[in-house]
Amino acid sequence: MAILVVGSVAFDSIETPHGAVKDCLGGAATHFSLAASYFTSVRVIGVVGKDFTAEHEAIFTRRGIDTKGIERSEGLSFHWTGSYSGNMDEAKTLGTDLNVFETFEPKIPDAYKDSEYLFLANIDPVLQSRVRSQMPNVRMVCGDTMNYWIADHSANLAKVLRELDVLLINDGEARMLAGERNLVVAAEKVLAMGPKTLVVKHGEYGATAFFSDRSFSSGSKALRPFRAPALPLAEVVDPTGAGDSFAGGFYGYLASQPKLTPAVLRTAMFYGGVMGSFAVERFGTERLQNVSREEIDERFKLFLEISHLEHAGV
Repeated sequence: MAILVVGSVAFDSIETPHGAVKDCLGGAATHFSLAASYFTSVRVIGVVGKDFTAEHEAIFTRRGIDTKGIERSEGLSFHWTGSYSGNMDEAKTLGTDLNVFETFEPKIPDAYKDSEYLFLANIDPVLQSRVRSQMPNVRMVCGDTMNYWIADHSANLAKVLRELDVLLINDGEARMLAGERNLVVAAEKVLAMGPKTLVVKHGEYGATAFFSDRSFSSGSKALRPFRAPALPLAEVVDPTGAGDSFAGGFYGYLASQPKLTPAVLRTAMFYGGVMGSFAVERFGTERLQNVSREEIDERFKLFLEISHLEHAGV
């Protein structure tokens, strides 16, 4: 079943203790779509400039990703420059050039309007709301946001939250959104804002899903939180896009299943961790472009083993 993702297609210049790259393909929609493409069909809406070449587009199309929704505009594509040091938990932003992304107005091709799943990547909540209003018949909506929108655009963000089946954010953003330091209390407050389910990313420590009594169609009482670990890695080359890759694996798996159940969502958490773990092994999207489905399934089994769930089911 097709996922429509709306977000940034960009270029990144990145420096880590393992080296540096300049102008590699990045952006939230890019990492998400590549990760999700291993599970289901993906359609992308974004905007790029004249520096986005046929070679860059081929990175999408080789994975079967539909790029009709990527608008070409005069000027240059969104460009982010950042560096990592130490434990590489957080990037230091050295430069953000929005370029053509500054005036981005998502346009949904008619061929995309039958998409059953919608992912609203980290963009202005006003744009997220506009896209959501044009896709009234989707089966599920998942969204992301960041501290800038939480701090300075809370009213517009509140409208988006009421429309989400799943909100995917990191633990700092969850605490900021709720105004609570305790994550469990913060999750309860965020769920009360509208999302049926909250997935909180903890970087190298995995992710936690928090549920409401609206998470599943059965109408049963909210389940206890579910924690999926991250895979211990000997080497992290570039963490950029790991969270978006997690989202792609998570949501891509959900969209590949006929029904949303607690077991399906828990399994999706592990596949999110799998795709995030591959993303950090190389700079940019290099690893996501070349991973095989066999490697994905083998790493999924490893996640289950380190969680002692290989015989218990998820």
